[in-house]
Formats: sequence, structure tokens, C-alpha cells
Amino acid sequence: MKIKLKNIATIQTGIFANTVLQGEIVYLKAKHFDENGQLRTKLHPDLYPTNGIEKHFLKPDDIIFAAKGPKNFAAIYESKNQPAVASTSFLIIRLNKKATDTLPEYLAWFLNHHSTQKLLKRKAIGSNIVSISKAALGDLEIYVPDLQKQEIILKLQSSRSREKELKKQIEILKEKLIQQQILNGIK
Repeated sequence: MKIKLKNIATIQTGIFANTVLQGEIVYLKAKHFDENGQLRTKLHPDLYPTNGIEKHFLKPDDIIFAAKGPKNFAAIYESKNQPAVASTSFLIIRLNKKATDTLPEYLAWFLNHHSTQKLLKRKAIGSNIVSISKAALGDLEIYVPDLQKQEIILKLQSSRSREKELKKQIEILKEKLIQQQILNGIK
């Protein structure tokens, strides 16, 4: 089934806020993530509560989409029992309750897929800092297979990611072994 994202989800923009050293709310920025949408830093609360900020709190299974700059990715928000809000670098995608036939993880995978990324980059606007608009994201047509196929896709992707990580670890170990053998040969 093919459906526009705006028909199965609400999309809102992140907020602008000034951070502090010690706060009560986590302020997610694109710099917290690597190019694959994986958190690369430990997060700490760096915002004070302000009036109305609660309506911007991220919920489990929200998808944050980095819409500004050269690095676009989707990531599932996972609550660590700390309230968090997203910066203006992100669009927040929240699946509608009636969209029970779409897994948030599948939607994030679909948004991160290279063909989807290519399509979205063609719709990006701006010259200095390119961005993907809320309207462009909302008009994106999503292919939504049945739940069983979505789960299979996610399992395959997880296995492939694990394989890549293991290959990387093997290469690191090989390099260490070779360097140790070279060092032993010198002695």
C-alpha cells in the first residue's frame, strides 16, 4: 500500500531554545547523532522548563527527522525517563493512532533508505543551509507493506547492521595483529 506520510502521521517542527549547563529537559540537536541517526553522545538535561514546553515533549516511538543541513536521517526517540524536546533542526513525526498498521521503526527505516533520501534531497530548499520542508515530508509517499513484511525488513536490516559492525571489529583486530607482528619482527 502506498500512502502519503501526512495521512498517517502528524508532523511538527522542533523548537528553538537557549541551553544552560544544568537543566531539567534534554534538548536534542543534530550534533548528538552520527550520519546513521545513532546517538553518539551521552545526553544531559540542558534546558529549564518554560510555559508550554510540555506540549513539545517527545514521546516514545516519535520519529525525529533531521531536516536541516547536509545530513538527513530519521531516528526513533527512545525515552530514558527524562523529558526531551527536539531542536529546530528536526521535524517530529508522530504516527496517528489509526495508523496501527505502520511500525515506527519501519517508517524510520523507510525514511533512511537511500532512495527515499535521494528523493527528499531533490525536494530540499535553501542555498546556504538546505532543508526539507514539513510540506515536502508530508507529501512523501510511503510504501507500507503488511506488519509481517515490515518486521521481516527490520530483522534483515538489523542483521545487516550487526554484520557490518562485526566486519569492522574484525578489521580492527586484524590491524592490531599485523602491527604487533611487525613490532615483534623489529625486536
